[in-house]
Amino acid sequence: MPEIQPNDQQGKKISEHFIELIMMQTQEAMLFLGKLPHPSTGETVLNLKAAKMFIDYLEAIEEKTKGNLSADEEKILNNLLSELRLSYVQVSANAPEKENLSDSKKVSSSSILASPNKESIASEEETKKRFTKTYGE
Repeated sequence: MPEIQPNDQQGKKISEHFIELIMMQTQEAMLFLGKLPHPSTGETVLNLKAAKMFIDYLEAIEEKTKGNLSADEEKILNNLLSELRLSYVQVSANAPEKENLSDSKKVSSSSILASPNKESIASEEETKKRFTKTYGE
């Protein structure tokens, strides 16, 4: 099957979309590393498990697109991944070991974990129960 080569205009648009895609993934990772405030609440959140997931997505993109990126696309992707990896290591090293960081935690601007209040925990548990679906045999 012959390959369809995009014209210059299509190629530029695809490149722009690719860069937007990796920027969105980067912003999500930074959000969960507590480096960016949540857009709707303005609070920062620390969730290392979610941050790692978005970093893993970018690493998969890097692996699957190897040899198919322009020099600019490759440079942007490599720089973003390096920045995210460094931030992840720094944040995880400063996080208290006893905290369960797989769940979202609100953090102050100084990146100290805040204790969740009992109301938010109860609300989370109710939500989980309310939306649990069971399947019959």
